Amino acid sequence: MYICCSLTLKPLQPASEIFIAALGELGFESFEETPTGLKAYIREEDWDEQALAGVPYWSSPKWEASFEITRVAQQNWNALWEADYQPIQVGDRCVVRAPFHPDPPAGTDFDLVISPKMSFGTGHHQTTWLMLRYLLDMDLNGKALLDMGSGTGVLAILAARRGARPVLAVDIDPWSAENCRENAARNGVPEIEAVLGDVRAIRGRDFDCILANINKNILLEDLSGYATSLREGGELLLSGFYRADLPDIREAASRHGLEFKDFRERENWVAARFGKF
Repeated sequence: MYICCSLTLKPLQPASEIFIAALGELGFESFEETPTGLKAYIREEDWDEQALAGVPYWSSPKWEASFEITRVAQQNWNALWEADYQPIQVGDRCVVRAPFHPDPPAGTDFDLVISPKMSFGTGHHQTTWLMLRYLLDMDLNGKALLDMGSGTGVLAILAARRGARPVLAVDIDPWSAENCRENAARNGVPEIEAVLGDVRAIRGRDFDCILANINKNILLEDLSGYATSLREGGELLLSGFYRADLPDIREAASRHGLEFKDFRERENWVAARFGKF
């Protein structure tokens, strides 16, 4: 069971960015921007309404902010998702769609069929789209790859379809590991290893490429683990943060011996690429 906190924000910015950062500190795992504000999701066992009410940004001369709370069960999640989920085009080579959508246009190289259940990651969020776009441009053939915070497994699946081997998908949510395995089999890459855990699950393993699309705070906490597990000459792709957060991410990565290469931006969200040399 998840708690969905629906925020109404007038105007949206900069309030949306500020609340995402504040709620991330409280343990909220995923965020969805809406026309009127923001939806934030947290597991029910981590939910603390008093802590939410204590966030110091509800009263501000710069915006109006309010929230409503609903509990989201798995079956309701699916119904809501099926009502809203539309196919996503990533560049001219990749489509992410649901099982009930028609086949993509002829000439699509990567037709990814994703059923999210209680997991996050369908390509709709800007950060997922940015990471998919990076993967389409990279040489992954025969490279050991880690997808950290894998959700539905969509990033791991595209990587495997593009030749990455072996591929490990890690997430702290039990639903995600199960969902990732189902989606991997559906997309012809059942060899993806999906496990339940956090950065400790990768101790003693190393990779040519590491993907982590989570949030700024978790990325900063886990950077040392990523740096240790990344092979010399390997690449680290990070997303889940805003353009304004990029300097902090770059500084932390540099402290762990990672060299900034480039970044991509979509509606103020960023994915950044680092190398280990």
